[in-house]
Amino acid sequence: MIFDSHAHYEDEKFDSDRIELLSGMREKGIGTVVNVGSTIETSKKSIALAEQYEDVYAAIGVHPREIGCLSEEGMEWLRERSAHPKVVSIGEIGLDYYWDKDSDVRLRQQDWFRRQLQLAAEVKLPVIIHSRDAAEDTMKILREFHGQHPEIKNPGVVHCYSYSPEIAEELVAMGWYIGVGGVVTFKNARKLVETVKRISIERILSETDCPYMAPEPYRGRRNSSYYLPEILKRIAEIKGIAPGEAERITEENARRMYGIRTGRH
Repeated sequence: MIFDSHAHYEDEKFDSDRIELLSGMREKGIGTVVNVGSTIETSKKSIALAEQYEDVYAAIGVHPREIGCLSEEGMEWLRERSAHPKVVSIGEIGLDYYWDKDSDVRLRQQDWFRRQLQLAAEVKLPVIIHSRDAAEDTMKILREFHGQHPEIKNPGVVHCYSYSPEIAEELVAMGWYIGVGGVVTFKNARKLVETVKRISIERILSETDCPYMAPEPYRGRRNSSYYLPEILKRIAEIKGIAPGEAERITEENARRMYGIRTGRH
């Protein structure tokens, strides 16, 4: 079944029909969803959703644009809750330079990124990386991390991948997965299409980032896991395989990365 490796169902955009959507996943062919935190508060909500729904798992972490909410107390909470049986990742964490141009803010982002990476290594969980307009510093930090922890063969995923095919190839060589979402269906997504062509499908995770980034023909609408078939269809088309094969492989990839055993089908 389809695996949505990155969603935000705690978002207020789902307040009116969250129960209906999450309860109807299997009828729509969606077998598993990882709900991803971006603050301490949304990480708590992700765990609550994972406790409520059998097929939902949680990632906990603090997004680079939300580091103002992070503290030593917050880091200790992340450490403690990482032991929860349905917490499968630390994330989303990383760097976002699109809005933050101030050098001091960027340095703080880098510091909290490194600290959350180190936490993930200590608690033995993969990470979900958010990186926007920050390729050079992201790669610098991930190379450092790889050098410090060569024993980690499954470091995590760079979600909503937006950089070059060459950077993707280097990430894959270090053990990272590449998250591919709705952008791959856009007409101007030449760079991402080339990336999907060049890397092995065994390193690709399918994701929505819902409620954001809906694929064509739903672009501009609220996104949900129900639209994942459009993303898988495009990945399959690029790779020259059947959509069902793309679904099977990306599900296996996500289960392998998150350490989630095959559930009921």
